[in-house]
Amino acid sequence: MEYLPESTRLLYTQLLSQCLRSYAPSGRGLSFVRKQIKGGSHWYLQLTVGSHKSQHYLGPDSEDLQRIMDKEKSLWEKATDDLSERRRLVAMLQAGGAHTLSASEARIFEILERAGVFLLGGVAVGSHAFGIYGNMLGVKWASTTTRTHDVDIAGDPSQETRLEIGLKNKKANLKQALIDSEMGFLEVPALNRKSPSTQFHIRGKQLSVDILTPMQGKTSSTPIYLAALNTYAAPVRFLDYLLEDTLSAVIVAKAGILVNIPQPARFALHKLVISQRRPASMQTKVLKDISQAEQLMKILIADRPGDLILAWEAAHKQPRKFMEQLQQGLTTLPPSLTDAFQGLASRLT
Repeated sequence: MEYLPESTRLLYTQLLSQCLRSYAPSGRGLSFVRKQIKGGSHWYLQLTVGSHKSQHYLGPDSEDLQRIMDKEKSLWEKATDDLSERRRLVAMLQAGGAHTLSASEARIFEILERAGVFLLGGVAVGSHAFGIYGNMLGVKWASTTTRTHDVDIAGDPSQETRLEIGLKNKKANLKQALIDSEMGFLEVPALNRKSPSTQFHIRGKQLSVDILTPMQGKTSSTPIYLAALNTYAAPVRFLDYLLEDTLSAVIVAKAGILVNIPQPARFALHKLVISQRRPASMQTKVLKDISQAEQLMKILIADRPGDLILAWEAAHKQPRKFMEQLQQGLTTLPPSLTDAFQGLASRLT
């Protein structure tokens, strides 16, 4: 693990600030298609992802629909200058050593952002969040291959990549949220909403999106319906610990993609818990969990110790099982790191 150049760290702050200041809706991969059906004109939104095209019905031709489509195209045109500047910042960040994603991964996150998933509180979790933390904290992570037989955090094209999105099951109106945010009127169908599956594979790519939500009550693997997105999510125990405290971050790809991620200290402690919950057959993932927790905790103890104190305090509000597994996970870290963390934790006692 090494620090990124100071100039790169400042560029990340600039890109995040620009993304937060004004949303610049991209029309990339979107177009309006008119079709003649039974003697009348009807409009469809065409979404292009790679070589795959899908069309989604908007309605019959009318002055109101024409006005809405014109407004949407106007938003695309007005965003041109902002998007150009953001792409320039992304290019400079990449040249400065910032973590980025593959083109396919970035495109899916771009669509999820455009669909309003993060606007409704969706949170990127898993290894993609870990990669984002590097840019946010100003460090370049060591490859996880040094401690596991898994892939680097950037992903290995020979293996399937999973994008994990955590969501609370709350009442919300996606379409109204998009309108209020001035992102445009489009509910871009990022997921197969007719399918009860909680995992969506991208055609022709070893890439999938997992939708997750906190498990409440008795242990169950039954998918939970999320009305806000009209899709299903897999219940995950203790996910609420991550979703209770999140922050905005930007993915260094495309023109900058604004997402939500858990507070890094909570992510680190949660990884230790998850490492103790995985079966013995998943030893490779266990080692990766511990590696990510270790790297995060090292940088947080050095630069942001208060974050770990707050995360530890919040952990005590979780069920007893959570704390037991967290304590077990702490024993897997190097003794010097465990001692340093316990020194911080002792401030609460």
